[in-house]
Amino acid sequence: MDKGGVIMYWQKIVQFIVHYRPRKLRSRFVLAMISLSVPPLFVLGYISYDVARDTLVQNHTDNNAYHLKTASEVADLLFRNLINMNRLILANDDLRREVRESGMDGHAVINLRTANRLHNVVVNNLADTRHIESICIFDRDYRSVCYGSTPERAGIYGNDEGRASLVDTVWYQKALAAQGKEQFFSYNVLQGTSNGSAFSSVKLLRDPSNYETIGLLVINIKKTLFEQVINEGGDSGFVVFDPSDNHLNIIYDRFPSLTSLFLSADSESTFLKQLQENGYLTTTYTNRTTGWTFLHFVAEKTLLKDSDRIGVATTLIASLIALIALLLSLFLSGTIIRPLLQVKKMMVDWSKGTQSTRESFEEDEVGVIGETFKRITSENVQLNERLIHSQLKEREAELRTLQAQIKPHFLYNTLDSIYWMAVIQKNEDIAKMAVSLSESFKLSLNKGKETIPVFKELKHIEHYMTIQNLRYNERFQYIQEVESSLMGLEILKLMLQPLVENAIYHGLEPKVGEGTIRLTGKLEGGMVVFTVEDDGVGIADLEVTKQGYGLGNVRERLQLYYGPSSSLDISSEPDAGTKITIRFRPEGRREG
Repeated sequence: MDKGGVIMYWQKIVQFIVHYRPRKLRSRFVLAMISLSVPPLFVLGYISYDVARDTLVQNHTDNNAYHLKTASEVADLLFRNLINMNRLILANDDLRREVRESGMDGHAVINLRTANRLHNVVVNNLADTRHIESICIFDRDYRSVCYGSTPERAGIYGNDEGRASLVDTVWYQKALAAQGKEQFFSYNVLQGTSNGSAFSSVKLLRDPSNYETIGLLVINIKKTLFEQVINEGGDSGFVVFDPSDNHLNIIYDRFPSLTSLFLSADSESTFLKQLQENGYLTTTYTNRTTGWTFLHFVAEKTLLKDSDRIGVATTLIASLIALIALLLSLFLSGTIIRPLLQVKKMMVDWSKGTQSTRESFEEDEVGVIGETFKRITSENVQLNERLIHSQLKEREAELRTLQAQIKPHFLYNTLDSIYWMAVIQKNEDIAKMAVSLSESFKLSLNKGKETIPVFKELKHIEHYMTIQNLRYNERFQYIQEVESSLMGLEILKLMLQPLVENAIYHGLEPKVGEGTIRLTGKLEGGMVVFTVEDDGVGIADLEVTKQGYGLGNVRERLQLYYGPSSSLDISSEPDAGTKITIRFRPEGRREG
């Protein structure tokens, strides 16, 4: 069911409740409790399931795109090693000379000595040969010598008949057209088959001195190379295929029994479409060296097991709550309806002329209504009005309490979401600013307490400086020199941070270039002394500081909390900086 279906489902429930109104009050009460408790829970469960599913799919897509990119880069490193081997073979003077002069003017053709030279070049320059199946060099007449472990190293071109057909092959024509650039083929060109255990790299050998073609170099690489570049296991699949020539050529397949079901596809787009239609999530990445496509796929039902469990758990919980709501509604409706029936009987008897009644009521709202009805009707109206007013006040108080709880949590959760979004997008500045702002708010609120330890106030200043340096590109240097004996002292909240803020906005921000703020704290003659000093533009007229809200607020709070022995002094010189000093006795605080 999609979101539109959920809305339609909810509308039908509302319409059913509106049109189907049971005659009995108890039935209405039961229906109301079931309707108000169960449907919202099912809607919430569906939304949770939908969000969890979308999040899992998105995380899976992002992670696999990164893994495929990494795998492609590892493959590029291995391919570059092969390309370097091509160049090392061509750079060997003796080997190149024997290939160039093979069969010319009485020179001997390439033979066992040439093969030994090729072997030495490979062994001396390639530390890891486990992915090399064979390396073959062909001279101008397509005679060959090879290095490798396969019995028939030159394959179908190791005899005269095969050599004669070599020039007509597609792979040779592509290598010839590439003019010496390495060409990768999805099959073993020497065997002429695509279902073997290796694929080939072909390079036209050209003399560096005159760019004359002297031969051909073929390197056959084992397909197990791809097992090294991808190390993810589980139920996911990994395929490498060549999408060139509008034809799908599978090079490596970790689960051939699965992908064989879709090999009727004749192109990359058709292959991916068939996988997606059969419930698989696919991620692709194109290798830069070969142009081949790396494909990762996983069954959607396997990936969404966790979100399915959420749906099942939500359904079970909703069903349990529905059963509990039904039982409670039957019980509660009985306790509520029974005294109402007594009132009804009393009113019916009274309407029939029975002036006296034996009905007795409990001391609750219904009982009050009954007793009041027995006295006078007007008093009953006044009582109901007071009851309604009391209930509204109670709901209003509950709402205010709930709002007071929600706002800080909403703010922290929002900043936490900003932080993780910045981490995912690798934006360290935004992540750092979100963390600093969140911690700054927490320290400012301080759980409603008026005092705060010195170390927390200093931590508040550090978070504030982090935010300002992110805004002003690290213009401000903050130096903190506070005696360790003061760190645990409880002081008035937000007493030092406004002074640092004042130093930035009125001292360092108007200044050209970088600036420094120095905060010191010490005990001096039984007094706690804090100084905030900057090297900013200074203050020409100190009288203007008495008009500012920030410093005036700190001075007033200091006097009220620590008494007349406390002080806040300012000294400044234009273009030389400003120094603010706070003094107070920690034991001189006033209670209340």
